[in-house]
Amino acid sequence: MTNIDDITDAANKTNVILTGVPASAGVAIGKVFILEDDDFISVKKEVPAGKIHEETQRFKDAIEKTRLELLENHAKLNDMLGENYAKIADAHLLILNDPVINKESLELIKKGNNAEYSVYKVVEKISRSFDLIDDEYFKERKHDIIDVAKKVIRHLLGKQKKTLADLDSDSIVVAKNLTPSDTLAMREVMVKGFATDIGGRTSHTALVAQSLEIPAVVGLKNISLQAKQGMPVIVDGNQGIIILNPSEETIENYKREYEIQISNKKYLEQFKDLPAITLDGKEVTLAANIENPDEVRSVLKHGASGVGLYRSEFMYLSRKSMPTEEEHYQSYSKVAKMMMPYEVIIRTIDLGGDKISKLGLMDIGREVNPFMGLRAIRLCLKYPEMFKIQLKGILRASVHGNIKIMYPMISKVAEIKQANEILEQAKQELRQEGKQFNENIQVGVMIEVPSAAVIADVIAKEVDFMSIGTNDLIQYTMAVDRVNEDVAHLYNPLHLAILRLLKTIIDAGHAAGKEVGMCGEMAGDPTYSVVLLGLGLDEFSMSAAQIPKIKKIIRSVSKKEAKDLVDELLKCSTSAEILTVMKKFKYR
Repeated sequence: MTNIDDITDAANKTNVILTGVPASAGVAIGKVFILEDDDFISVKKEVPAGKIHEETQRFKDAIEKTRLELLENHAKLNDMLGENYAKIADAHLLILNDPVINKESLELIKKGNNAEYSVYKVVEKISRSFDLIDDEYFKERKHDIIDVAKKVIRHLLGKQKKTLADLDSDSIVVAKNLTPSDTLAMREVMVKGFATDIGGRTSHTALVAQSLEIPAVVGLKNISLQAKQGMPVIVDGNQGIIILNPSEETIENYKREYEIQISNKKYLEQFKDLPAITLDGKEVTLAANIENPDEVRSVLKHGASGVGLYRSEFMYLSRKSMPTEEEHYQSYSKVAKMMMPYEVIIRTIDLGGDKISKLGLMDIGREVNPFMGLRAIRLCLKYPEMFKIQLKGILRASVHGNIKIMYPMISKVAEIKQANEILEQAKQELRQEGKQFNENIQVGVMIEVPSAAVIADVIAKEVDFMSIGTNDLIQYTMAVDRVNEDVAHLYNPLHLAILRLLKTIIDAGHAAGKEVGMCGEMAGDPTYSVVLLGLGLDEFSMSAAQIPKIKKIIRSVSKKEAKDLVDELLKCSTSAEILTVMKKFKYR
């Protein structure tokens, strides 16, 4: 519960710092614009028996008005961001058409309840069930269901559509929550940033904010109560903090930081089209991580030399049926054509059964620890027909570009052999169907499980390349949940054990004549660029926006300097010693 004294203090004090989740990077300075949100609640009213038919029709009319509104949102998303982001509106349409919500609402109306209250009670029950789910992605979907219900109730009440017309270019929007359509409306008036009480990195709003490059912080718990209309505010989307009533000194400091960011961005643009080559002639590949074809424009804009990780999971989310072979083919072909002649590494589905059980895999029960359960390659091997559909789509797309296949979460050689058997079946079926594909398509694996890292020398002989997934590898090796605030400080990519493990993997790959890349967050963090270079990493794959920055670092050092640094780090025995050595390293 919010303490009223805290709210009063926020209004009267300067430099009130609130910490949340960094949803979209960047710094924005402006004034608070409180976006009032209708509470998700409705008053119960009895409907006479003779009026139930009329009330039922009122409900159906509101559903139709909401459908038209969502179709309008779909068109806006498609125009501004592309078809894949427009699927956000498609997901809301699926919710609106959900037979359970419609049927139960109509049943309550038939019992004499008004339509507004009926919708509220049905969605409230569904919302409570979502609160019991541990998975962050599914918890975020609760807000999508509530948002659709609010739209229906608003139409039932005859309220005008919520507008952001009063915003100006100096506004920082503060709200309990924001829908993707709200975020788009803010873009149209060039709002500077936003902050919300709820939300996480996987929320649809965060996704749209990142694509539109609007600085944002979410998960602030009660900023909508603490902030006041017109109050000066700073959004620091880099650190995930909000500063209410910033002092003049703080504002000046952030103005300087903003100017530095803009200047750095312009400075780094000169590197985007240059090769990632060290001072002594060692060239590495800087590639990008993407989730859908619409991101390719950004990849090329920032000077990437390929796609080092195409996360194919987005095709399985926000839908009620499995993607078809044709859908896989169309999506991957589009990316391959746009990226020619550069390579595109497609990671096969890396989701747990908990996330796609609604797509037909009904025998999957709830798992206590889905991150170590039936997911990624394990799920694919359990359901080979599902896996084969994706593989056939990838194979068919391979004739349109330089496509490679990558299996995630490999823990033993037997899994590679099983996956390759299914791949061969997919090839044979395509041959029989007379469909073309690259017979020599390369196949690699992600090394993100400690057991795979330890036997990397054996795995390297079975594959064409390896890519290190540091996010999971570090967590599994250190036994640290990096989103748990009590132990997150133990998540340390420069821990001696991690450095030794990375060296083992890279050396094993090179000994077998195979290239080793990295697609985890470590690859895109400038802190570790020289270390990874010294370890011998061949490919760095990261967020597209990071590429010019990493390229500049690569071009400012020699491979020998980087190797000497790593040799010194590997002699250290504590993290403190490692940090001391890192601080002494001089960049040119």
